[in-house]
Amino acid sequence: MNPLEFLEVRIIDVLDIVLVAILLYYIYKLVKGTAAINIFTGIVIVYLIWKLTDILQMKVLSNILGGFISVGVFALIVVFQQEIRKLLLTVGSTNLANRKNFRRYWNILTNNELSKRSEAEVVVQSCTELSAQKIGALIVFERNTSLDFIKDSGDQVNMDISSPVIESVFFKGGPLHDGAVVIDGNRIVATRVALPISDQPDVPVRYGLRHRAGLGISEKTDATVLVVSEETGKISYMRNGEFVSFSSNDNLIEIIQEDLN
Repeated sequence: MNPLEFLEVRIIDVLDIVLVAILLYYIYKLVKGTAAINIFTGIVIVYLIWKLTDILQMKVLSNILGGFISVGVFALIVVFQQEIRKLLLTVGSTNLANRKNFRRYWNILTNNELSKRSEAEVVVQSCTELSAQKIGALIVFERNTSLDFIKDSGDQVNMDISSPVIESVFFKGGPLHDGAVVIDGNRIVATRVALPISDQPDVPVRYGLRHRAGLGISEKTDATVLVVSEETGKISYMRNGEFVSFSSNDNLIEIIQEDLN
């Protein structure tokens, strides 16, 4: 037996490492900044303790932790059901033939980040104007996951993003006021869209249906959402089923630009 045999690296070994790295990357993206990251960390700690007790031949504790780990797989499916669903949606939506990916590659090649910033600036400026007038708004940014299943619930359109258009859509009493607007790239592609409502029990009571709808679509897909409260005029930004804090409009624009890129 060659003592250095373990140093031999095959192509399949490299492929195995790359696939595991990709899987871990997607998992990290899904749980980053959420309560799930704490649960995931706890699971890793328990697993490491189990392996340590197994190495030290602490049979009683090792058996207990081993049983917990084996049963814990089913518990993980329950605890991480939203994250698992989003992972499968993300993987299913990621392919080289996807037109969104072609557009992303083109933006990288042409250094088109300035256009992304200008789109984010227009939307945030529109929300600021609506906020000053206390006009409610619900804006969804489509990313990798297709939102065709909710677009069909509203009116499909094809309009350039501009402050007058966004403000007229959400004008009180207007025919398009109710529901959400969906933005894909630099176009408004749907209005009066009905969104799934979040059933999170810990959402503060001060938030109404707009905020729960924004949380709902960001839980079920990778879309991000801007909400303007009709009662207070406050602007909220949501991602991964959570509120994202920001310090200023410029900071919010940077966050949106980063998410869209």
